[in-house]
Amino acid sequence: MRSLLLPISALLSGVALLLLGNGLLNTLLTLRGSAEGFSPAVLGQVMSGYFVGFFLGIWIASPLIRRVGHIRAFAFCAALAASTALLHVVIVDAWVWLGLRVIYGIALVTLYTVIESWLNAQTAASERGRVFAIYMVVNLGALALAQQLLAFDSPLGFTLFALAAILICCALMPVALTRQAQPSVPDQPSADLRHLARVAPLSVAAAGLSGLALGAFWGMAPVYANLQGFDARGVGLLMTSTILGGALLQWPIGRFSDRHDRRLVLTWVVALAVGMALLIAPLPAGPLLLGAMFVWGGLSFAIYPIAVAQMIDQLQADEILAGSSGLLMLNGAGSACGPLLAGALMQHFGATAMPLYFAFTLALLGAYALYRLRHVSDLVSEPAGHFMPMLRTSHSVLELMPDAPAADEQGSPSPMEPASADHPVNEGGAH
Repeated sequence: MRSLLLPISALLSGVALLLLGNGLLNTLLTLRGSAEGFSPAVLGQVMSGYFVGFFLGIWIASPLIRRVGHIRAFAFCAALAASTALLHVVIVDAWVWLGLRVIYGIALVTLYTVIESWLNAQTAASERGRVFAIYMVVNLGALALAQQLLAFDSPLGFTLFALAAILICCALMPVALTRQAQPSVPDQPSADLRHLARVAPLSVAAAGLSGLALGAFWGMAPVYANLQGFDARGVGLLMTSTILGGALLQWPIGRFSDRHDRRLVLTWVVALAVGMALLIAPLPAGPLLLGAMFVWGGLSFAIYPIAVAQMIDQLQADEILAGSSGLLMLNGAGSACGPLLAGALMQHFGATAMPLYFAFTLALLGAYALYRLRHVSDLVSEPAGHFMPMLRTSHSVLELMPDAPAADEQGSPSPMEPASADHPVNEGGAH
C-alpha cells in the first residue's frame, strides 16, 4: 500500500485540501444567502450557477491544461477559485453571486481534471481499482469533514470565507511541489447520446434524474436545514450525515448489484430512496431526521455509480469512455436544473418541498426502471461491469475506472514508462 500511495500522495493531499475548502464554501453560501434575505428561489438560481460552470468547464479544462501544463493550470484555477470565494463576501448581491458561481464551477472542474488526469497517468492498469477507491474515499471524507468547519464562526462573518479560500490556496502547495512528471492530456471521448440512449436507456434516465435530485441536495439542503430550524452546527451535521451515508452504504449496495440483476437492484434502491424521502418530509429537526438523511444519502448516492456499472454492462469495451462521458454530461445537466426546481418549490411550499421533490424525481426513475425490468430484456456484454463507489467529478476520472480501457491502449504513455517523442511531457515539466 505504501508503494501505491507514495507516488500519488501529493495529488491526494491537494484534492483533500481543495474539497475541504469547496465543501465548506458551498454550504456556507446558502447559509449566508439565507441570512442576507435571499429567497429559496433566488438561492436555487445562485447555486445552479456552480453546476452550469462545472458543465461548461468540461470543454474548457483540457485545452487550458494542454496550453500551459498541469501545474500552471492548477495554480491559475486555484487562484481564481480562492479569489471568487472571497468576492462572495465582498459583494453580497444575488446576481453577482450567480456569475461568481459559474466562474467558480469552471475553475473547479479544471482543478479536478488536473488531479484526475495526473492520477491516471501515474497509475498502472492493474492498480486502477485501488487508486479509484482511495480517491473516492478522500473525496467523500473531505466533503464530510468540511461541513464541521461551519462551527468555527458565524456565516455572517468573514472568517469562514477566508478559511475556504485559504484551504483552496493550500491545495496548490503539494501539487506545485510534486516531483512527478506532468503527463499529456488525452482527448475527451465524444459522447453519442442518441446511441447511448438506444443501448443503455436506463443508465441515461438514472444519470439525468439522479442529477436532478442530488444537484438539489448539494445546492439547497443547507437552506432546507436552515428552514427546519437547525443552526449552523446543525446544518453541518445534516450535510455530514447525508455524505457519510453516501460514503458508507455505496459499497455494500454496489457489491450486491454485482451479484444480482442490476436493474432489479436499481429499482429497489430507488424505491427505498423514495420511501425515505417521504419519511423525511414530515420530520422536524432532530436526531431522527439526521438518521433518515444518512440512509437517504446512502441510497441516493449509489444511483449514479449503479447507472455507470449498468451502462458498462451494455457497451463494448471501446465504447465505455465515450458512454461514461455522456452519462457525466447528463448528470451535470440534471444537477444544474435541480437547485432551480427545488428552490422554486421551496419558495412556494416551504422546507417540506425539498424531500417531496426528491421523492417525485426518484419516483419517475423508479417507474421507468420497473417498466424496463418487466417489459424489456437488456443485452449484457461480457464481461459485465463492476460497481465502484463514485462521485461525478470530471471526465478524466473515467479513465481511472477499472472497467475503462487502459491508458496505453488509448495512446497515452504507460505510467511505468518514460515519455517518448510520441508522448511528450507537457511544457513546464517536473517541479
